[in-house]
Amino acid sequence: MAYDRYAAICHPLHYVILMNMKMSAGLAVSAWATGLIDASGHVVVISRFSFCASHLIDHFFCDLIPLLKITCSDTSTVEMINYIEGTLLVATAFMVTLVSYVFIISSIIKIKSASGRGKAFSTCSSHLTCVCMFYGTLICVYVRPTTSYSPKQDKFVSLLYGVLVPLLNPLIYSLKNQEIKDSIIKLRKKFKI
Repeated sequence: MAYDRYAAICHPLHYVILMNMKMSAGLAVSAWATGLIDASGHVVVISRFSFCASHLIDHFFCDLIPLLKITCSDTSTVEMINYIEGTLLVATAFMVTLVSYVFIISSIIKIKSASGRGKAFSTCSSHLTCVCMFYGTLICVYVRPTTSYSPKQDKFVSLLYGVLVPLLNPLIYSLKNQEIKDSIIKLRKKFKI
């Protein structure tokens, strides 16, 4: 999405050439491959764990940190893998997004008309809002030592990035649509909010 916004704002006349089917497929495949490779490292190490006591995970889904809490094996290797991979993946994705937005903002600032700048910022604000919500919650859960694990807090934050962020994405992206804005205004008037 960051590259898509970058191409649309910084090179609007070349957008169709830059975001062709080959580029779109390459971006999708690289995202899927990264997810597969990231998970593979954890699966190999965790498959060797033994579980002594309870096999019940105190979480909404089989997440890594709650799984590490119920094993009686040494978890230092998988914790180190989790921290290094999490930091590298999150930092890389965040830096790519940040760099693209630096270019985008510098291009937007050069736009002479206020309406043009407003439209360009509007195009990017939805994506940036969703990115900040998603990465913020992911960092809170995965890029920290497991010694600071709090089951209640992690369940809540996992619920945010697993349910709330995907639920809000369509709403956030649709707020650019004038029909949606008009409907919200009508509802506010009707209910006097």
